[in-house]
Amino acid sequence: MMQTTFGTGQPGKENTDLAFTDSLTGLGNHRRFFDKVDRLISDRADDPAPFTVGILDLDGFKPINDLFGHKAGDDILIQVAMRLRASMDGYSTVCRIGADEFAYLYPMVFSEEQAAEKSRMLIEILSAPYDVGERTARLSASVGCSLFYSGDETTEILINKAETALYHAKRSGRGRVVVYTREMEEAAKRVTRIEQALRRAVSAGEVEPHFQPIVDLNSRRTIGFETLARWTDRDLGVVPPSVFIPIAEERGIIGPLSQLVLRKATEAARSWPKELFLSFNLSPSQLVDQNTGLHILAILERTGFDPRRLEIEITETGLMNDPASAEKIVEDLRRVGIRVSLDDFGTGQSSLGRLREFHFDKLKIDRAFVSSILDDRPSEHIIRAILAMCEGLGMDVVAEGIEDEAQADRLVQFGCAGGQGYLFGKPADADATLGYLRDSYRGALHAKAI
Repeated sequence: MMQTTFGTGQPGKENTDLAFTDSLTGLGNHRRFFDKVDRLISDRADDPAPFTVGILDLDGFKPINDLFGHKAGDDILIQVAMRLRASMDGYSTVCRIGADEFAYLYPMVFSEEQAAEKSRMLIEILSAPYDVGERTARLSASVGCSLFYSGDETTEILINKAETALYHAKRSGRGRVVVYTREMEEAAKRVTRIEQALRRAVSAGEVEPHFQPIVDLNSRRTIGFETLARWTDRDLGVVPPSVFIPIAEERGIIGPLSQLVLRKATEAARSWPKELFLSFNLSPSQLVDQNTGLHILAILERTGFDPRRLEIEITETGLMNDPASAEKIVEDLRRVGIRVSLDDFGTGQSSLGRLREFHFDKLKIDRAFVSSILDDRPSEHIIRAILAMCEGLGMDVVAEGIEDEAQADRLVQFGCAGGQGYLFGKPADADATLGYLRDSYRGALHAKAI
């Protein structure tokens, strides 16, 4: 039987080429790139002279894709590929390794400074406008690089290092170049250690809820508590939430962690006076998971906690990831009597229109405005405007981060009803909170008797 060669003169060669080629741009694909780096490492086994691997990711490509359509998005990717290919010298290689991710190999780039300089040049080349039919679009790009120094390094290690550097570039802003360093390696190892310990802690139920009082500013009576996650590891010691919460978000642990803390919090709050509410934060990733509402309701049913005593806090940034998903989750929760609060107002990316669309029950003024209320006129005017807006919308307000009496007095003067901060109490565990409530209610009963 005659074997078809598709005109290549070599059986199966075209099939091999296709397996190593990105069908949209004509560049090599991830298999081609890995093969190129493998070969270069092998060639330099006896004399491991440095070379550079870079990974480039387009910033904000998805919104452009959504705005102009997938056909236009493909056209932009083709133009990006053409620009990158034209910028390569005779020694270098560029491949498309993901939807909007490209990798390049610079065999003759031997230093971190040179790698950063050439990468910045690529970003500049990609910043020129792109033709999209009769319109134009602009893009930026972020780059992570790693350098080969030792024969012990594999292609996978080099690319993982470049990915780590890209992650740091993305976190530091758009259009950045980051070259992998030893410090990043140590930081990455520490994150992995914390991640593994956190997974164990969540599985063993070792993350605890702490509770911070929320008060009526006029009477100073406690009206509720915000739940805050706290974790002390047997090896790592006390790990701040500012460290472990982002790791939980990034590594997909936030769902189980949140469910654990909510269960423990509602079990503790069940014995509190019935007029006190419990406030609980949802992370941005939970607002794109349609099972979030079901998990919350299942926990409330299990612990016997009244949904009408629960208040869910979400941030402006959390709303922006997937507004439609967030809106459905919010409506599911409100349907059973759970109140929904907008946290950290004024510091996120949301528009005022979100307040009308989502029908929040409460708004929390961010501590950044409260901390400067006494000596910064813009902060004062912003707080006044927020309070007037909430009054018009029929929303309750709580000011966060109140640390002294003068701040509390000024807020009362402006008409703010609710407050939270160290002035009224620091976060405390369940036992200490129960003791705080006993003292508070004993004092209230004593005052009433007098």
